Amino acid sequence: MTESVPPVKDEEQVAKQVTARLERQHLFERRPPIAFSFIIEQALLERGTGGPDVTRELLDHLLERSSRFNVELQIMPRCQPDHAGFDGPLMLLEARDNKWFGYAEAQRCGLLISDRKEVSIMLQRYAKLRSQALTAEDSRGLLTRLRGAL
Repeated sequence: MTESVPPVKDEEQVAKQVTARLERQHLFERRPPIAFSFIIEQALLERGTGGPDVTRELLDHLLERSSRFNVELQIMPRCQPDHAGFDGPLMLLEARDNKWFGYAEAQRCGLLISDRKEVSIMLQRYAKLRSQALTAEDSRGLLTRLRGAL
């Protein structure tokens, strides 16, 4: 994925980006544990980026991660007439002092949001998205069916 997104990167740049992504995986093992909640678009999983082997590996990874006690994964179905995420992806983080932050990402830039009113709106949108997505159990079932179809 890193290699296919312009501008062209040399081996060092690719290795640096891949290493950073892999290092973030350690957060799943952190003690005390961190609670994670994700909503992923079904269309993203069906796109087949990287080919069938990469897609198979992705689905296996998501099934493994979503089976952990501190990870909740929901899938937004392809056919969903109401969708609170039309403004784009969002990320939310609760700090140790219980202060919430938002993060919005776009092409080659990101924005950390700390304004309480703006973060509140993001929290409301995330709550709405969770109500529109498949349940965690139904999402695992869909992941299993997608995996079996490969």
